[in-house]
Amino acid sequence: MRISKSIIAVPPGATIKEQLEYRKMKQKEFALRMDMSEKHISKLINGEVQLTFDVAMRLEMVLGVPAKFWNNLEAIYQEKLVRVKAENAMDQDIEIAKKFSYAQMAKNKWVEETRNAKEKVINLRKFFEVAELSLLKKENLIPKISCAKPSFEKEEDYDLMAWAQKAKLDARVIETKALNLKKLEEAIMKIRTMTRHNPSEFSGELSKLLADCGIALVYLPHIARSFLHGGTFWDRRKIVLGLTTRGKDADKFWFSLFHELGHIQLGHINSKSCMDNNYEKEADEFAKEILIPKKDFDNFVKNNVFNKRSILEFADLIEIDPGIIVGRLQKEGYIDFSNHNDLKRKYTIS
Repeated sequence: MRISKSIIAVPPGATIKEQLEYRKMKQKEFALRMDMSEKHISKLINGEVQLTFDVAMRLEMVLGVPAKFWNNLEAIYQEKLVRVKAENAMDQDIEIAKKFSYAQMAKNKWVEETRNAKEKVINLRKFFEVAELSLLKKENLIPKISCAKPSFEKEEDYDLMAWAQKAKLDARVIETKALNLKKLEEAIMKIRTMTRHNPSEFSGELSKLLADCGIALVYLPHIARSFLHGGTFWDRRKIVLGLTTRGKDADKFWFSLFHELGHIQLGHINSKSCMDNNYEKEADEFAKEILIPKKDFDNFVKNNVFNKRSILEFADLIEIDPGIIVGRLQKEGYIDFSNHNDLKRKYTIS
């Protein structure tokens, strides 16, 4: 017997048991008359095996009840089993759906707007391309994003899953060549020169450059609790690199991009030890060195002059956007976070 909130699925075996009790017939004798093993008869009565057409014909001979009756009981039982499973799965998925920032996903047009709990579940199942949301727990259904694999342990993991899935879906329409790390290494310095341009000038070229290296670049809106500026993962034969313009600061955009490129260039995405937090530090150092080489930065800060003129001159010297220098100085405590923010640019990338 299987039970859900509104359905009870009773196997035909329950009726067989009633017939045996009425006749005061033991299962051992019944098994002999059916020419079947006692073990199979026990499973049949307990609903552990299906009642086949062959068994139905034997039941008609032994119990005198038409085979059609038994076949019909089995069909009803199987239908109710499916309904019980579906109803129980829906109840479980409704609880899972509550943990996603559904309203924000709907606002971003990732899923249809609705307040109905069951409709939310259906929409989320379609979005994640799974029969049940509980399947998201299975290995490899949700990608390892850079060096963090979403789980079902923390609330923010659910929004991280949604972000990754949207990046994966958007990347499907982007044609890329095979991953070429040597080509990427050459492209990185060309990408660095783009920091001094506006998105309208560099976004198309940046996407093409990365696609030629085997990387699909997608831009996504920020989603609550994901705390992401960017994320990178394998999706079949291409690498997906997703970026948000969270905060819209250009310096954060570029640092996030080179941080993710660092994960790729340093081989972190292929590693089985992707959960190692040291990889995050290595990717940070990679981004810092590409944007403002340590030798140049050390020479600049030793003078201890951080006015607007010195920052602009240094930016021209190393050919980088001045806002990136401001961000680095603020981050490392050389200037206050309120200083020189007028040198920082804001990006809007769709």
